[in-house]
Amino acid sequence: MTLLITPITPPLPLGMGSVNCYLLRAGEGYVLVDTGAPNAWVSLHKNLESLGCEPGKLNLILITHGDFDHTGNAAHLRHAFGGRIGMHADDSRMAEVGDMFANRSRPNAILRALIPKLIGFGRAERFAPDVLLEDGSALAEYGLDALVVGIPGHSKGSIGFLTADGDFFCGDLLENTKQPGLGSLMDDRRAALASMARLRGLNIRRIYPGHGAPFSMDQLTVT
Repeated sequence: MTLLITPITPPLPLGMGSVNCYLLRAGEGYVLVDTGAPNAWVSLHKNLESLGCEPGKLNLILITHGDFDHTGNAAHLRHAFGGRIGMHADDSRMAEVGDMFANRSRPNAILRALIPKLIGFGRAERFAPDVLLEDGSALAEYGLDALVVGIPGHSKGSIGFLTADGDFFCGDLLENTKQPGLGSLMDDRRAALASMARLRGLNIRRIYPGHGAPFSMDQLTVT
């Protein structure tokens, strides 16, 4: 049976664009890939319920990496819907202390102080993951025939999810804002290129990025 994938595209604050979340049908329940920024909580909640994902039906909240626009509603979702949160240990500190630079090269102090205020990521949005995922982790116990793929580069703990149908959820390693390609913001470009090279050896049919429309593997370019 083909996996039912429903994109949800909540806006970012201050007109900074949008980010993708993906609701996946998983047996009798659902799995959500990424959660948007905190400003989108009300619309995300309504979207999930309108799609049939009611409290008690969210099996797992998958986090591709620790940036605020992907983790922003995870704590609220866990409380309201009962879903467990899964992410890689290397990015977990970002969510636990509210610092998206916790395992990255440090920006200037002003930028580091301003970003959480602009995004709205406060103490209520912080969390510790319930499930620590790593390369090769299977998601079958949550009703999803998929494996975790480690894809460091955008962040040290970036992970993707590859389904048995060849659908790949890549977070911000890849994007499609102008054309399919490597994401515009990489903490470690060498690691990112190695991750991209690895993807070419996997059975990927379609890529679902954190930003921009889905695309096929043969559309992927490196700039």
